[in-house]
Amino acid sequence: MVQNKLATVCYHCGDTCNSKPVVAHDHNFCCEGCKMVYEILNSKGLCSYYDLNTNPGIAQKITVRADKFSFLEDAAIVQKLVDFTDGKQTNVTLYLPQMHCSSCLWLLENSNRINEGIISCRVNFVKKEAFVVFSNEKTTLRKVVETFTSIGYEPHISLQNLNQANPKSLNKQQLYKIGIAGFCFANIMMMSLPEYFAIGHFIEAQMAGTFRYVTVILSLPVLCYCATDFFVLAWQGLRKKYLNIDAPIALAIAITFGRSMYEIFINHGGGYLDSMSGIVFFMLLGRLVQQRTYQSISFERDFTSFFPIAVNVQRNNGFVSVPINELKVDDIIQVYDNEIVPADAILSKGQASIDYSFVSGESVPVPKEVGEIVYAGGKQLGERIELVIVKEVAQSYLTSLWNKDVFKQEKQQQSFIDVVSKYFTIVLLTLSSSAALYWFLQGQTQLMWNALTTVLIVACPCALLLSATFTNGNILRILTRNKFYIRHPKVIEDLASINHIVFDKTGTLTQNKQVRVSYTGYKLSSDDEMAVASLLAQSNHPLSKAVLTYFHLNEYQPVTHFKNIVGKGIEGWINDKHILLGSANFVQYAGTHHYDAATLFIKIENAIVGHFSIVNSYRFGLKKLLQTLKSSFPVSIISGDNNAELQNLQGILSEDNEIVFNQKPDDKLAYIQHLQSVKKEKVLMIGDGLNDAGALKQSNVGIAITEGNNNFTPASDGILDASQFSRLPAFINFAKGSKKIIIASFVLSLMYNIVGLYFALLGTLSPLVAAILMPISSVSIILITYGLSGLLAKKYEL
Repeated sequence: MVQNKLATVCYHCGDTCNSKPVVAHDHNFCCEGCKMVYEILNSKGLCSYYDLNTNPGIAQKITVRADKFSFLEDAAIVQKLVDFTDGKQTNVTLYLPQMHCSSCLWLLENSNRINEGIISCRVNFVKKEAFVVFSNEKTTLRKVVETFTSIGYEPHISLQNLNQANPKSLNKQQLYKIGIAGFCFANIMMMSLPEYFAIGHFIEAQMAGTFRYVTVILSLPVLCYCATDFFVLAWQGLRKKYLNIDAPIALAIAITFGRSMYEIFINHGGGYLDSMSGIVFFMLLGRLVQQRTYQSISFERDFTSFFPIAVNVQRNNGFVSVPINELKVDDIIQVYDNEIVPADAILSKGQASIDYSFVSGESVPVPKEVGEIVYAGGKQLGERIELVIVKEVAQSYLTSLWNKDVFKQEKQQQSFIDVVSKYFTIVLLTLSSSAALYWFLQGQTQLMWNALTTVLIVACPCALLLSATFTNGNILRILTRNKFYIRHPKVIEDLASINHIVFDKTGTLTQNKQVRVSYTGYKLSSDDEMAVASLLAQSNHPLSKAVLTYFHLNEYQPVTHFKNIVGKGIEGWINDKHILLGSANFVQYAGTHHYDAATLFIKIENAIVGHFSIVNSYRFGLKKLLQTLKSSFPVSIISGDNNAELQNLQGILSEDNEIVFNQKPDDKLAYIQHLQSVKKEKVLMIGDGLNDAGALKQSNVGIAITEGNNNFTPASDGILDASQFSRLPAFINFAKGSKKIIIASFVLSLMYNIVGLYFALLGTLSPLVAAILMPISSVSIILITYGLSGLLAKKYEL
C-alpha cells in the first residue's frame, strides 16, 4: 500500500514540489529556476523579499532561453521602446504582468542592487508597470530586461509596442486648467459676495470698482485658457453642422462674459464673472472624474499585443533574431515552448502541439505533423519546432480576422443627453432672441437686454450637463472600485438598454486555469494508481498535468522505455507493466461510443481499464448567475468548442435559450448581426480572446473577461475582472438605476429652467439673481446625483 505524504511546497513560489524537491540553503524548491532566483536574491542581500509575504515568487519551471531578448541589441527597436535617452541615461516603461503583491513592489524598487546599471525603478502597482532609469555606460536595455526576467518578472514586450506611441500619462494641462479655474472662481466669488449682499451704497464706490476690475483680470485666464476646449469642440461641431454638448456651454460662457464686461465698464454693476468661472470649473472637474476612472486601462490592444517583436530566422551563418514584420515567405523560423506562431507557416521540424484557444476558442491542443500548416496565433506547447513561412504577418489568417470591416467601424458615442442638449440649445436661442425682439419692438431696451442675458444665464443647460457628467463619473468610479472598467460613459446608457445577453463559453463561463477530472472504469489498485501517475509525470501535456493532480501523489516510480507520441498519447513500463495513456485510437478502443479530444484512456497490459474525462471548471456562481439573468433577458451561449458540455448547460438554461457550439469567429459575428438586424435586439456580448473580437465589436455592449492581467481587451467596451463575474446582474441593474438618476436630475433641472425662464422672458428677473441661482442649481444637482448614486451602489452591494 502506497502512503501519500504531505505535499512539500516551494519556498519561493508556493507550488507543490514533485517527489524529489530541489533542496538548497535549508529550503525546498519546486525547480531549479526557483532555486536560482533565491540564490540571486540571497547573494544580493534581498531575502527580506520573503519576509513581506509567504511564498511571494513566481514559478520558474519554464526556462527562458538565453537569446530570447537578443532583438534588444537592435538600435532601431530599442529607439521605439524607450521613453527618453540623452546618450548617458535612458528611461523606459516596462509592463510586468507577474506583479501581484507588496513583495514584488519592494523587490523591483530595489533592483538596482542586482544590476548596478539601474539608477532607479519606480513601480505603478495598479498598471503593473515599472518606470526604469538606467545608465548607458553600465548596462543596456537587454540586460535590464534580463535582470527582471532572472528574478521572475519577465517584461511583456510585444509587436504592438513598436506600432503605437507610448501611453500618455495624465494630461497635466487639464490639471492646470482645473487648478486655475478653481482659484479664479473662488476669488471672484469672494469679491462678488459683498456686492451681492450690500444694502444701498454700503460698499464705497472706489472699493467696488477695484473689486470689479480685479475680477475682470481673474476672469481672463479662465476665458482664454481654461475654457478653450469648450469653444474648440463647439466650433468643430458647428463645422460639421451639429450642435454638440459643448455648444451650449460655450454659448453660456461667452454670453455671461460679454454681459459682465458691458455692465462693469459702463459702471452699471459687477457682472456675472463668478458664474462664468463656476461653469468652467465644475465642467472641467466633472470631466476629470470621468476620465480618471478608465484612463489606466488599455482598450485598443489587438492581437499584436501577444506577438513577440522578433523570432529566430535561419540565415547563412545560422539562426539570427529578426523583427517579425521583416519576415518573408520561405523564411525558416524557430518557435519555442509557450511561444506564439507569428505567421501562417508549415511545420518542417519537430513535434508540434498547438494551442489555438486564443484564436478559435477550442481549449484542447491540436497535434501537427511535419508538412501540416500551423496558423498564426497558435501557441506551441512542447519542444522547439521549425516552421517555413507561407504568408507574411500582414497576410496571415489572424490578421485577416482582425481586419474584418466590423473593426473599422466606430461605435456611435452619442448620448441621449447630447440629443436633448441639441434641441435644448435650439429652443433656448429661439426663446431668448424672440423675447429680446419683443421687448425691443416695445421700446423697452433695458427689458430687452435683461431678457436676452437672463434667459441664457438662468436656462443654461449646465445643470443638465453636470447631472450626466458627475453621475457618470461617480458611476464609473464605483464600477472601477469593483473591477469593472468602462471605456466610455455612453456604455453605461447602452448597458442599461440591453435586452439580450450572449456568452462565449471557453474562458468566459469556464475558468482558464482550472479543470474538472472524472474517472470512469474499473477501480484502480494503489499500485496501478502509482504506475499511472508515474507515467503522467513524464509528460508536459496539459491533459497529462490535469489528470496528474487528480491522484494527489507526491512520490513516483521509475519509468522505462518512455515514449511520447505527439497528438496520440504516452506509453512506458512501470514495475514490469506496460501502460498506455492517450486517445481512443491510441489504445485501440473498439467501442461504438464517441469520445471527444479531452478524454484520456488507460490501457494496462493490453486491457483498457477506464478513462478520464477532462472538462473546464465553470466559474463560481455560474448557475445562479444564468438563472438570475434568464428571468429578465433571453440568454444565448455560443462557443468555438465542441458540444461536450451541452447537457450540463441545458440543465441550467431553459429550452428557450439557444446554445450553439463549433462556431468560428465569423459565425459568432454573424450571430450577433442576426440578433440585431432580424430580431431588433440590443445585445450584450461577454467573451474573451480574439475569437470573440468581432462579436464584441459588433454588439451594442461588448465586455471582455480577464484573469490575472489585462493583456488583451479585444474591441471591448468594458473589462470585467473574472473574480467579479458572478456580480454581472448587479452591474446591469446598477447601470439601469444610474440612467434613472440622470433622468431624475434632468427633470429637476428642467423644472428649475422652466420657472426661471418664466421670469426671465418677462424681463423681470435681474441678471444678478440669475447669476446667483445658476451656481446654486449646479451645486445642488451635483450633490443630488452623488448622493443618489451612492445609495444605489449600497443597494446592489457595490
